[in-house]
Amino acid sequence: MSVRTVFILVLIGFCLLCGGLIIESGFFGTLQSMAHTDAAVSGPPSGGRGCLLLQQTTDVQTPPVAEDPPEQPAPQVQAAAGEYYGAIGGPDVNVPVGSVNPESGFKYRLVLDSQGAAIRTATFSEYDDRERKDPQPLTFLSPANLNGRGILPLANAGFTLVDRGRRLDLGRLSWKALDVKELEDGGSAAPFEALIVDSQDQPVLRLTKTYHVRPGTYLLEITFDIENLADQEHEVEYALTGPVGLGREAFRQDMRKVLAGFRTPQGEVRSTGLNVKALLKARTPEAKYLQPKDPDWAFLWAAAVNKYFAAILVPVPDEGTEYVDWVARKWGIYDNPDQDRKGRTGDETIGLALSSAPTTLSPAGEADSSRTYKFQLYLGPKDKSRFDKVELYRTLGFAHTIDFMTCCCPASIINPLAFGILGIMNWMHAFFWPHNYGIVIIILVFVMRLILHPITKKSQISMSKMSKLAPRAEEIKKKYGNNKAEMNKRLMELYREQGASPIMGFLPMMVQMPVWIALWSAIYTSIDLRGAAFLPFWITDLSVPDMLIRWDAVTVPLLNWQIESLNLLPLLMGVAFYLQQKLMPTQQAAAATNPQMAQQQKMMMIMMPLLFPLMLYKAPSGVNLYIMSSTFAGVIEQYVIRKHIREKEQQESRGLISATSKTGGKVKKKKPKPFYRF
Repeated sequence: MSVRTVFILVLIGFCLLCGGLIIESGFFGTLQSMAHTDAAVSGPPSGGRGCLLLQQTTDVQTPPVAEDPPEQPAPQVQAAAGEYYGAIGGPDVNVPVGSVNPESGFKYRLVLDSQGAAIRTATFSEYDDRERKDPQPLTFLSPANLNGRGILPLANAGFTLVDRGRRLDLGRLSWKALDVKELEDGGSAAPFEALIVDSQDQPVLRLTKTYHVRPGTYLLEITFDIENLADQEHEVEYALTGPVGLGREAFRQDMRKVLAGFRTPQGEVRSTGLNVKALLKARTPEAKYLQPKDPDWAFLWAAAVNKYFAAILVPVPDEGTEYVDWVARKWGIYDNPDQDRKGRTGDETIGLALSSAPTTLSPAGEADSSRTYKFQLYLGPKDKSRFDKVELYRTLGFAHTIDFMTCCCPASIINPLAFGILGIMNWMHAFFWPHNYGIVIIILVFVMRLILHPITKKSQISMSKMSKLAPRAEEIKKKYGNNKAEMNKRLMELYREQGASPIMGFLPMMVQMPVWIALWSAIYTSIDLRGAAFLPFWITDLSVPDMLIRWDAVTVPLLNWQIESLNLLPLLMGVAFYLQQKLMPTQQAAAATNPQMAQQQKMMMIMMPLLFPLMLYKAPSGVNLYIMSSTFAGVIEQYVIRKHIREKEQQESRGLISATSKTGGKVKKKKPKPFYRF
């Protein structure tokens, strides 16, 4: 393999790595828009009705998307002529539970809405919206407006009397808010009630939905009771809107997606999901379904997540059963209010919904005349250490909601590496004063460079040898150009004689790639870096650009880039790349005889220091700090390696070290030469 081929392969591999990371980081999407990080979406129509009737349809058709996918109608049963049912609730009210005050012990505050017995907003007490001038507690869940129809998180949507062929959209009903109960552990229980009545206003079913919020936990408990009040059995099913209204958290890549977790027959947790692009492109309801890859997998949970946070809805199995069997379908919801074709204006939100299987309720007073559905809802950070500490989270595999940018490497390799790096970072942050993640990143980069130094050193030495052999290799190519087999044989003999290997200049770089990708991913997605400062006057949040100087956004003509700050880190990165290029083992000898290679070197010297700062100008400062630290560390490392190469060459010239591999590279002093020649 020729030096030129090796150089091109290395260059291609490097470009693929960097290009993959750039695409994963959402650079090209950033060029179009860097607008809102949290979508403000209008909620359901105000003035909800306290009473609704079910006489609008006799054949049970499919409710809107928020309730049930159109291609899956409920069983079609003809209702009796003139028969109708209604639902009775109460006045429109909002019920706050929990608190946004961190000292209260609550992790969030919920504003519950009687309309649909839903959550209007969920606001964290420990995380803010990262607004520079006036940061406010972060609102994680909010109303969505799907196809002009307002939906709320956790709203009860379509409710069907299967045996009567009647359906009611309970999301339009204002349920009756009952008194909030204070729990012994300091939490609160907020119940809502709705009655379904017949044409004589006689109660048929009582629906009770209760939210249990407790301090010290991100887990919310929800119970939904259906009680038969009639003297005849009824078959019912319902749809439930899950977490909706999740806005963007990432400044570059839109990392939002909907997921479903399953347990395999072997006991392992597996997940399937749909990202924003898949939801945007979905043209059929089936394309939005969250289906297991194997029908034998048992359903555990469904989740809507963004870069840092997750809303995980867990249906609780009935007593005496291991898995739920009453969830019929689950699917993703994509809200695009302005119908932007590419979904890049920043107002898009995602969510999910699910529907139950039909269940039969015995007449009032008999066994099985009521049914209780239990849910647990996790609203909190995607934190691996937290998921590992809580047995429920660990057993259900909540860590599957953490998404790393695997790029060109398999997730089975990157994920363990990235989780290990996150664990090391957290340990270093807790152990080393002054407990600063910026310092942790710098130390970690230098430690990783030190660990990988033997591989890097071997690669650089091999590249240096190859560069010196380039002129002789070119002579062999010219001499045996018409005989490929002989040419390759002669080249291999040359490399073997001089102890050089084309592969050794390329392979070590490939070995290191997974480590650097994992380190990049760990820093990019770590919740601990969100809002974490490096310096009080600069890099005050490692999860956003460093923004040393800010101004009103200026749009670059033609390119449509919005520049609103001076980001110093990418500029320093350009300097580091330039120094690194200057110190790279160049193929000067080959360049002297190969103008094309000389041109390639010249282009690399120009492009690298310009291209990367440009592409990463709006990257999170934690990522840029990592790249800049790694590049400067590489400059120091290359200086040390080049010094070692020069010393070795000087020793070889004095006859202290064998210049070939025939002696095994051992130190061997040559015979002394006479003082003069005859």
